[in-house]
Amino acid sequence: MTTPFWEKRLEALTDGEWEALCDGCGRCCMQKFEDEDTGEMLYTSIACRLFDDAACRCRDYADRLSRVPDCLNVRTLSAGQMQWLPATCAYRLRAEGKPLPRWHPLRTGDPDSVHAAGISMRGRTRSEAEVPEARWPEYILVEELPGA
Repeated sequence: MTTPFWEKRLEALTDGEWEALCDGCGRCCMQKFEDEDTGEMLYTSIACRLFDDAACRCRDYADRLSRVPDCLNVRTLSAGQMQWLPATCAYRLRAEGKPLPRWHPLRTGDPDSVHAAGISMRGRTRSEAEVPEARWPEYILVEELPGA
């Protein structure tokens, strides 16, 4: 029996496998703050200006790195740098040697399972273009995100 590709080490994934590993939650597209005292990442519901709230995807994924200067290429992050990603993120989980959660679309075969599980940011965001940056802390998610 062959091992599913998502159980491979991240470095061994092909480009297609890498892209398929994303669960489509949209959490990485949210503005975040790091608590200077604890190092904890504080997520907001303020989305990157390229984020499509209804689709829960980037509107211009192919050119995002050139259009949004602070957008990070997850593929180039070291395992330690993946700490800024949500605890439920498949890239972070695999970098930590952990399995994908049971709701992950690769495990369920359903691309909407991430939304059904309440993990995604679909329908929960405001664009950074709509909210002045000085007000972003008002949008810190105080409730624990499911699966976090």
